[in-house]
Amino acid sequence: MPMDAREIERMIREALPDAQIEIRDLAGDGDHYAATVLSSAFKGKTRVAQHQMVYGALQGRMGGVLHALALTTGLPQD
Repeated sequence: MPMDAREIERMIREALPDAQIEIRDLAGDGDHYAATVLSSAFKGKTRVAQHQMVYGALQGRMGGVLHALALTTGLPQD
């Protein structure tokens, strides 16, 4: 069963409450998404660590229910 973009956003927001999140369904199949996540929680973290934080928020659904997620992460602009 594919994962809904709103569910992805909800899970990320639970882990990163201040996040600015944009999610795009790349193939229209609910399995291939691109997400931009900006959060002050990423301050001082490497890009890899930022991505790990987002993947952690998805609680093991990557590679299973959610097949692909192209991530762009960073700090919000003031």
